[in-house]
Amino acid sequence: MPNPDPSPVTRWRVRQRRLGFVRIEIQVRKDDVALVRNVARALVDPQREANTRATLREKIAGPRPGGIKELLASAPLEGIPLERPRDLGRDENQWHS
Repeated sequence: MPNPDPSPVTRWRVRQRRLGFVRIEIQVRKDDVALVRNVARALVDPQREANTRATLREKIAGPRPGGIKELLASAPLEGIPLERPRDLGRDENQWHS
């Protein structure tokens, strides 16, 4: 017969999930354990989370995916000529002499 009361760990994980946290498991080299833990702490610290997230996105993750349309929509295009003369190609008769 299962125990009706969840364990303290289970209750804690449920509370964390309600707050928007997700439990993940990763494997890193032994030398990187402290680094990864520090990054995780910085991401949940209200004083450092925004700056840490921005730095990680800039340096590691790169631009957010959205495709070329989103990139062009966000680009300042004022003053850039967008029209160009129509190219009709080469005269094909010049090659059949």
